[in-house]
Amino acid sequence: MLPDIDSLALFVRAAELRSLTKAAEASHIGLAAASRRMALLEHRFKTALLERSPRGVELTPAGESLLPHARTLLLEINQMQAEMQDHADGRKGALRVQANTSAMTESLPADLAAFQRANPDIRLALQERWSSEIVHDLLAGEADVGIVVEGVQTDGLDMRVYCTDRIAVVMPADHPLARLPTLKFADVLDDDLVALESNASMMRLLTEQAVIEERTLQLRVQVRSFEAVCRMVQAGLGLGLLPFESASVIGDALGLVVRPLPEPWAERNMLVCAKKDRSASTSVAKLVEHLVSARAVSPACFEKHRVRLDQIPMDGGCGSSKNLPHG
Repeated sequence: MLPDIDSLALFVRAAELRSLTKAAEASHIGLAAASRRMALLEHRFKTALLERSPRGVELTPAGESLLPHARTLLLEINQMQAEMQDHADGRKGALRVQANTSAMTESLPADLAAFQRANPDIRLALQERWSSEIVHDLLAGEADVGIVVEGVQTDGLDMRVYCTDRIAVVMPADHPLARLPTLKFADVLDDDLVALESNASMMRLLTEQAVIEERTLQLRVQVRSFEAVCRMVQAGLGLGLLPFESASVIGDALGLVVRPLPEPWAERNMLVCAKKDRSASTSVAKLVEHLVSARAVSPACFEKHRVRLDQIPMDGGCGSSKNLPHG
C-alpha cells in the first residue's frame, strides 16, 4: 500500500517548520489528527521519521532520507493537477474545427496557422463540411468550433461574425456578359449554370432569389467543389456561381472572369460558432477571439474588395466597419 499523500505533505511541512503543531495549523487540521497521521506514516515505513521534544521536532536519519523524495513527489503531483486542470479548463488539448468550403479556400488556413504558432499546446483537427452539417456536429458535441455561412439554423450556438463573402458569376473571358458594365443576377438566369450541390446553403439562397425574380435556375451541372465548378465553366458547360474570394483565386488561374453580384442579398456573413456550453472553454474562446480579430484587421482583404468591387454600391468586405466583432 502506498503512503498517503496528505500525510506526506504534513511530514514535509513539519520538517520545514520544525513543529508538528505549526504543520497541523498550516494543513488546517487539529494536532491530534496530525499526530495520528504521522504515527500511521511511521507505521507504514516501519521506522521513526520525527523526534519530538518540547522545542518541536527534528528529523531522524530515516526522515532525512524521506524528505527529498517526499518533496519531489509532491511537486510532481502539483504539476499533474495543474496540467489536468488546464485540460479541464480548455487551456490545453485538441480543438475539433469544422469549416465550410468558402472559409477553407479563403482566409481560414492562414488564420489557423497563426493561431497554432501562438498556441502550440492546443492541437487543431480541421474538417471541411457543409454549413448545415457543421451546426449538427456542434450541437452533437462532435465539433468544438465551426465556421458557417449565415442563414442556417444556429439555435443553441454562440456566434460572432468572422468575415464576409459575396456571390459571384464565373464565366469565360469571351462570354457576352463579361462585357457588361454592370452584371446583375437576373442577367445570368437565361444561361446554363454550373453550381454546387443543392444542400449547399448558397444554392438555397440562389433558388430563393430566382423565385423572387419569377425565374428558375437553369442548372446544367452540380458538383461538390469550387474547383470543379470552375473547370466546368472553363470547358464551356455554363456560367458558374461561387463565392467571390474563392472563385477569384481559382478562376484567375484558369483564365476566367469573376464578377461579383451587386445585389445586397449576395453578400453573406461567415460566422464563428460554438455550442453555448463550450464557448466558455479557454481554448475555444481563445480561438474564436483570434479568428474574429484576424479578419477585423485584415487590410489585404479590405484592399481586394475595394479594388475589385469599386463599382458596387455596398459597405462590404472582410475589413469593413459593419463587420467588426460583436457578440
